[in-house]
Amino acid sequence: MCPAQELRDREAQNRLHHFEMLPGTEKDRRPKGDPSRAVKEYSRPAAGKDSTKPSDLRPPPVLLKTVNYLINDIAAAPSLYPWTEVYTFVFDRLRAVKQDMIIQRMSGLDCVVILERTVRFLIYASYRLCGEPLRLYDPRINDTHLQEYLSWLLDCYMTKSGPHPNQEEFQSLSLLYNLGSARAMQHTMQLPLRLRSTPNIKLALVINQAFLERNPVRLLRSAQKLNFLQTCALHRHLMTCRQDLLLIYSHGYSSRNCRFPLDRLAKLLFLDASLTAQLCRSYGVEVNKDNQVVFSKGAFTEPGQGTLHCKLYHSIASEKQRDLTVKNILQSCVETNKK
Repeated sequence: MCPAQELRDREAQNRLHHFEMLPGTEKDRRPKGDPSRAVKEYSRPAAGKDSTKPSDLRPPPVLLKTVNYLINDIAAAPSLYPWTEVYTFVFDRLRAVKQDMIIQRMSGLDCVVILERTVRFLIYASYRLCGEPLRLYDPRINDTHLQEYLSWLLDCYMTKSGPHPNQEEFQSLSLLYNLGSARAMQHTMQLPLRLRSTPNIKLALVINQAFLERNPVRLLRSAQKLNFLQTCALHRHLMTCRQDLLLIYSHGYSSRNCRFPLDRLAKLLFLDASLTAQLCRSYGVEVNKDNQVVFSKGAFTEPGQGTLHCKLYHSIASEKQRDLTVKNILQSCVETNKK
């Protein structure tokens, strides 16, 4: 999975990652590399550098083996290290895999499998690492790469002969991740009717329509039918959706004598009562001592950047995870969870 010369160079320069060290040598002054665990690291193309050196390129079967190792043995395995460190290692090595794929103009079923596994990993990471400090996880960089992988994967579905048994799963993930995107919607509507009529894509279309119509109640109710990975793809839109709900209700129920039950609002937002009250106050919506919400269109204000922590409001996704292991999630998550 790593060119021999690169392994020797990184060994000499003491640039081996924990996950690549030969067991028993980790505490040595200069740890040794384990050829069975070392993975080619990403190297930015530089002027005058020959990036197509044949001995440094891994053929498609080796690239697939590498991705399987990164997902199954690193990302999905229990680790003594924080998952941010696991993510950083896997993300970098997947970039190197992508680089080799592009140079070789890789296509075919191996290409599709690699892209599918990578997309699952990045979508899960976008949920699990949400709210982490920027020095540990940058959501914009993750999003940029995820969009590139998704675009490449969907293009493979359109241009390469199948079968593609996971196409329904990833078409729906793409739409849920890109709610409101005209491009994502157009791509979905151009799919064959047979594919558009499948349960996952139909549900994604319903949720996208609710998002476009600014109907947060319908969107949140429909989101309960999603499986865990689909909810991970959707989760970045949930704060906007809940904000819309509070804004709409602040206008619709704005009256001096009107009181809205907190527990009923909590059910609409799919949060517990304490988090609902906290969210309301963040937007200037009053919650009185009797656990009643006092909506006022004049009092509604958007909180300052960084004051709301998205991770606190992940209950829709966390309830679906339950007994799922990371390995279950990253291998496949096509079965819809029960409510």
